[in-house]
Amino acid sequence: MSLDRIGPFTYQRYAPSLPSVDAHGTEHRRHRVLIAGGGPVGLATALGLARWGIASVVVEADDSVCEGSRAACISRRSLEILERLGAVRSFMEKGLPWTRGRSFYGSDEVFLLEMPSAPGDKYPPMINLEQYYMEQFLLDAIAELNAQTPQLVEIRWASRLVALAQDVSGVTATIENALGRYQAAGDWLVACDGGQSFVRASLGLELKGVGYQGRYAIVDIELASEHPTERRAWFDPPWARGTTILMHRQPDNIWRIDYQLAAGVDAAQALQPDQVRAFVQTHLDAIGEGHLPWKPVWSSVYRAGAMTLENYRHGRILFAGNAAHAMPIFGVRGLNSGFDDADNLVWKLAAVVQQRGAPTLLDTYSTERVQAFHVNAENAMRSTEFMSPPNRGFELMREAALSLARRHKGIARLVSPRQTHAITYEGSPLSAESEAFDAGPPPGAPLGEAPLHDGRHLTDLLARTGFTALCFGHSEAAAQAAARTQERTWSALPCACADAPSGGELARRFGARPGTVYLIRPDGHVCGRWHAPQAATLLAAIANACRQEGVFS
Repeated sequence: MSLDRIGPFTYQRYAPSLPSVDAHGTEHRRHRVLIAGGGPVGLATALGLARWGIASVVVEADDSVCEGSRAACISRRSLEILERLGAVRSFMEKGLPWTRGRSFYGSDEVFLLEMPSAPGDKYPPMINLEQYYMEQFLLDAIAELNAQTPQLVEIRWASRLVALAQDVSGVTATIENALGRYQAAGDWLVACDGGQSFVRASLGLELKGVGYQGRYAIVDIELASEHPTERRAWFDPPWARGTTILMHRQPDNIWRIDYQLAAGVDAAQALQPDQVRAFVQTHLDAIGEGHLPWKPVWSSVYRAGAMTLENYRHGRILFAGNAAHAMPIFGVRGLNSGFDDADNLVWKLAAVVQQRGAPTLLDTYSTERVQAFHVNAENAMRSTEFMSPPNRGFELMREAALSLARRHKGIARLVSPRQTHAITYEGSPLSAESEAFDAGPPPGAPLGEAPLHDGRHLTDLLARTGFTALCFGHSEAAAQAAARTQERTWSALPCACADAPSGGELARRFGARPGTVYLIRPDGHVCGRWHAPQAATLLAAIANACRQEGVFS
């Protein structure tokens, strides 16, 4: 049964539709990009492409945004991505920022997580926001773009892919809904259709990696608590021996409680209303909030896994989000890595569609994001083995660490949830040969954030649809290179030139001196850096990053 509302959030239901088709049931229009799945990653991909002027059609099986909190934590890196998408304001206005997490063993606090944060930061390390709000805010941003340029993004609700074929020129998808069935053709298909991806199954592909046996129930409750926004974790609490419990505050007095199910417990039975009520009431009683009125609003069961496709590109089909990989919830790397997928993919696909990048550029999407998966998975698996021990050996190790953590700060670090962080694409083929620096982000690393003396932030200087030559002081060579990329004969992506202060703390932090240039990719990663580059050096780096070598010669 579908939900009508959660707290003040009211669900809007969308009816299916049929496009204009020929006598054979094939849609008259051919699309540049089809997107399977209208969750956060699919919507972010569509919105990102629209910012580049690329139209897309999103095919979504449900008739509304998702139910329940689902992916409820958004990282600083994801907020930077949402800024590039033009959607971050709503996220920041509604989301609840937090920097601290507390872990308890029994009744004792044994670890305090403090994520890096300073008063001048552009964004907090993390915000909590239910996924249905995320999807709605992305839809709102899409609606604003469509009001300016109609049909940049078309969403086909309550429709699903039922067959798929591709050739060297594109993809043909058979789409079905309550009104009928038709075929839609596109030059490219981006599969964002989740963990049970139809696209992945239709190609005979499987995720490979580690699946864990431990299961967690997820329960959203409406509770008028005044407790601050922070992550709380209880290991083996007296009121639920053998269980781990997590609790997060979300907007609208919605609280998310995740708790481990014992081996052998039937998940369907555990989610029976009386079982959920008994567990939650016992927990609230134990933490001093059992006197407050509350009610459950959504529940589900989750099993951890760290698995991935070996390649995220298969001809004209590209995979992103949970269709490409599965990540444990611990450390909140699931949706945040999906946003990173979209951010990496969008500019590359836009470059290829606009013939400003070679098709081989899309191979680097897979190379970089598969590498990112393995970096994420290494940390996520450590967190998962601690949060949900796979065997008795891991249980004993965890018990020893927890019992010693209060008295030994070094051991207490083992309790850390290892929160998600931005990934450096080490050895990326898109990174240019650069000079040695004493400090600052190397090629492949995200630029990072820093306040400027005029109240702006470093990333405010970056172009949204192109490369940026970030100059410390003025660089005539960078200005010449940027001007060259605006000429009609230039066939790679354009580059803007932006000046940052050439001295002070910012320059020291980036190892810069007057004339230093950092070349920044459209997704905010460093492409290359030099102390006094020639224009030809910058142009060659841009051409290489678009796989369009030789375009400036």
